[in-house]
Amino acid sequence: MTAQLQRTAARSLVKGRALVFAAIVMSALVLRLAVTSFSPLAAEIREEIGFSASVVGIFGMVPTLMFAVFGLVTPFVAKRIGLERTALLAMLMAGTGILLRAVMSSTWSLLALSALALAGMGIGNVVIPPLVKRYFSDKLAVMSSVYIGAVQLGTIVPAFVAVPVADAFGWRFSLGWWSVFGFAAAVPWLITLVQARRTVESEAHPDSAPATAPERGQVWRSPVAWGMAAMFGMTSLITYSMFTWIPTILHDAGASDAFSGSMVGMFSVIGLVAAFAAPTLCARMTNPFPIVIVCAFCYLIGFAGLYFAPMTAPIVWILILGFGPSAFPMALTLINLRTRTHVGSSALSGFTQGLGYTVACLGPLLVGVLHDATNGWSVPFFFLTVAVGVGLAGAYVACKPRMLEDSWHAPSR
Repeated sequence: MTAQLQRTAARSLVKGRALVFAAIVMSALVLRLAVTSFSPLAAEIREEIGFSASVVGIFGMVPTLMFAVFGLVTPFVAKRIGLERTALLAMLMAGTGILLRAVMSSTWSLLALSALALAGMGIGNVVIPPLVKRYFSDKLAVMSSVYIGAVQLGTIVPAFVAVPVADAFGWRFSLGWWSVFGFAAAVPWLITLVQARRTVESEAHPDSAPATAPERGQVWRSPVAWGMAAMFGMTSLITYSMFTWIPTILHDAGASDAFSGSMVGMFSVIGLVAAFAAPTLCARMTNPFPIVIVCAFCYLIGFAGLYFAPMTAPIVWILILGFGPSAFPMALTLINLRTRTHVGSSALSGFTQGLGYTVACLGPLLVGVLHDATNGWSVPFFFLTVAVGVGLAGAYVACKPRMLEDSWHAPSR
């Protein structure tokens, strides 16, 4: 290692890490705010602004659509302007979209600004893993648990406090005040960029050679990438389908609306537990595929319970089902464990989340279509069971101890 690289490593461990740690955690908290702060208020907003139930469905599809589109776009943006600037842009987009949509009075302005906020969050989804790789390559398991846990907190808390805040201050305040978190998360990224620029200027020498950027390949050529996309995509498809349809499944079985809604909250809370445990387990195993098998069984047991005896032990079924999405934080952790550089991590993150969320956004829709077409839950649960199988096959490929960079180049001729 050259003296210049040694100085860079020392800076990242001493000066830069506390600030970047704060930036990553604050950004992770922002990545779901626009979704779960809106859903509990949708009926009240709809009544005041005046849009149809079908538009509510459009609002429900926008998050995964934005996450998919910007999952594919973000690696190119990051390559052009850098990871830190991309993260700064993401937080500014999220904060601006959340703030401005709260003052809109037309349906399409509300939808467009929601899309802006979610686009920022989609960029953040992709750029956070390679930033963890760049600054915390020696603490991947710990940092993965921290930032994924922060994402889960940012998912759960707004859902619980949105209605009480709206009752006290109105739905516009309840919808818009979360923008503070987006703008606050932008501050440490801005300071990081300023410090980095000053450091580069102070250490610049006329005869110094430019640093060589890590080599970039074609991510779609690697089986690691396709396995990751299948694992992430199927887990996300099942999770979003459950978020959408658990209340209806339990309501059809005779549960009250209040109880059905509380089961969605329980399903989310179990995901928080998994967010802290799964990355560490994943990092400690050469091949963590056995954990994915356990997740698959949790899905299947939960599906069977909800289908054959939903009201016999609904809390038990939801608790077991809630451990199925543990494959989600595992997939995010594997993005860094199966790459050697932050360039590889950025490419794999974009490919995995871009394709994964594209598939995931179809899940709730297809479950609803199949339910309406068959007037029952047997075919939807069969569809979700197939998704478990596809995700398991993808995980088998993704969990093998090999690196993306070993297989993402075109074959030599």
